[in-house]
Amino acid sequence: MRLGLMIDVDNCVGCHACAVACKSWNTSGTTGPLTDYMPHGEEPSGVWFNRIRHYEVGSYPDDNTVNLPMSCFHCKDADCVTVCPTGASWKREEDGIVLVDQDKCMGCNLCAWACPYGARELDRASGTMKKCTLCVDRIYDEALPPEERLPACVIVCPTHARLFGDYDDPDSEVSRRSRERNGYVMLPELGYEPTNQYLPPRSRPAIPIDELQARRQGPSTLPERLRRWVNRAIAR
Repeated sequence: MRLGLMIDVDNCVGCHACAVACKSWNTSGTTGPLTDYMPHGEEPSGVWFNRIRHYEVGSYPDDNTVNLPMSCFHCKDADCVTVCPTGASWKREEDGIVLVDQDKCMGCNLCAWACPYGARELDRASGTMKKCTLCVDRIYDEALPPEERLPACVIVCPTHARLFGDYDDPDSEVSRRSRERNGYVMLPELGYEPTNQYLPPRSRPAIPIDELQARRQGPSTLPERLRRWVNRAIAR
């Protein structure tokens, strides 16, 4: 079993609901409090497991805003685990989730330097490294109804841009969507074999800018505009 997330870039509106829900749930979860630094000061900051990047692509009038949520990819070949000198970073064999043992972590930052995705954050208050856990304490909680055993970010997403499932199961929704929409992983050339995947934006027809401008401009003289207005009134 290889559990992970799938992000539909076409549906993500960049609302940050996933990031807020993630911070809220994990603050009381397995990793302990996610510290805020000067939350009401001039330069507020803090520890976040989900961060959303925003990019402008294309040129007017066919430009578009792409929202790209990023968190730990729970790589199959995770160098963050390999470089950890204390064994604090480890990968579960049963589901492929990468975790950090807070009791073993000494905050040396080696795992953060090894991660090319910037998915790990040092909590300056605890002095330990923290990262996305895929809400491991939630997805296996049998006290919850089956439909609620999902990562917090998936449950809260208003546009259903986030999916969760087993990539080793060819019949799972994430595997099926990946085949249908050409799902891809981030920086595959590095050989980390990330589990999380993205679905690319769908192609859209070009906006007929010349036709739209012609409609806006309409007749250039007052008599022509009046004549057009009268014809419309008669047609009604």
